[in-house]
Amino acid sequence: MNRRAFISLVGGAVAQPIFLPRAIARAQQATPVVGMLSLTGEFAGRLQAFHQGLSEIGYDDGRNVTIENSWDGRYDRLPAVAAELARRRVSVIVATSTPGALAAKAATSTVPIVFSVGVDPIEAGLVASLAHPGANLTGASTLNVELGPKQLQLLHEVVPTAGRIALLVNPVSPAFAEPLSRQLQATARDFGLELHVLQASTERDLEAVFASMAQLPAGAMLIASDPFLNSHSKEIAALALRYAMPTMHQFREFPVAGGLMGYGGSITDSYRLVGQYTGRILKGEKPADLPVQQYTKVELIINLKTARALGLTIPLSIIGRADEVIE
Repeated sequence: MNRRAFISLVGGAVAQPIFLPRAIARAQQATPVVGMLSLTGEFAGRLQAFHQGLSEIGYDDGRNVTIENSWDGRYDRLPAVAAELARRRVSVIVATSTPGALAAKAATSTVPIVFSVGVDPIEAGLVASLAHPGANLTGASTLNVELGPKQLQLLHEVVPTAGRIALLVNPVSPAFAEPLSRQLQATARDFGLELHVLQASTERDLEAVFASMAQLPAGAMLIASDPFLNSHSKEIAALALRYAMPTMHQFREFPVAGGLMGYGGSITDSYRLVGQYTGRILKGEKPADLPVQQYTKVELIINLKTARALGLTIPLSIIGRADEVIE
């Protein structure tokens, strides 16, 4: 039971008998519930974008819709959490990761599901087509694995003396880790580089990973996009500075937190659409009639303060390509 529901129940118990009057019960049931199925607590900017999109359709959390957040960082619990949301027949399930979307799809064929994923939704088996999703799922997708070669190229241009590059992946997320590792091994060979794949799925692993790079030694690190790694941008950025490691990640949150560079799509656009689609479904539209949107625009963010701390000079050609430079 979430805090809002608990407060309502306690307040009702003071003024009413144990069994609520039918009119009150019907009023409570009239407020739709949206279940957020995620692996980690989301970045504030993403949640703000989701709520903005929802508000644009006329829904605000606490006024005419209740948003329940379900996340604890454990991949193995996603099917159970998704099944519970489906059992309760929430109005909409919002899945903010590929594992979450797949778990939600397996849990229900009737409750509407709106997703934000970093894979091809058709290849992942989420929808039949982008224009006509069919069934009870729709949402948005952003580039992810496809960006790996360009990220590696940019990192190589910034740190050309680094002959060995480390790739940090989460082994519990094979949908991202395996194809990215294969793709970047081939790209590294093209650049004459050695790529070493390192793994982390817990906070304790992160410290061990950075300590091990001194033994390789690796001259730079590329960080895979993964819910666990994304949510620990601050910790990874701090470790990278402590170990003087140039790093590249996908999302803007990483260089903002002190990482060297970020190259990828703006995930906030995706979350805003997810909010809009959630609101439209609450108003009666069907997921099958809402086309899946693909976001292919990318941005390059460079933290020059971090570059100076690492003793790096970012080539002017790369600075000129940057969409944002953090001083």
